[in-house]
Amino acid sequence: MANVYSLDGLLVFGLLFVCTCAYFRKVPRLKTWLLSEKRGVWGVFYKAAVIGTRLHSAVAISCIVMAFYVLFIK
Repeated sequence: MANVYSLDGLLVFGLLFVCTCAYFRKVPRLKTWLLSEKRGVWGVFYKAAVIGTRLHSAVAISCIVMAFYVLFIK
C-alpha cells in the first residue's frame, strides 16, 4: 500500500492527480466547473489537466512503470 509521505507515494498521487484532471478536461460539465480558473488554488487543476493532455504519452508510460513498481517490486 502506497504511503503518501514516501517518495513513491507522492509520485503515485501526482500521476493519479494529473490523469484525473486530464479526464475532467474531456467532460464538458466538469471542465466548466473545475477547470475554468487558470490562477490561484483552483488553477492547479487546470495546470495538471494541461500537463496530462500535452504529455499524454509520457504520463501513460510513467503510470505503467509506476504500476509495475508498486505491484511487483515494492
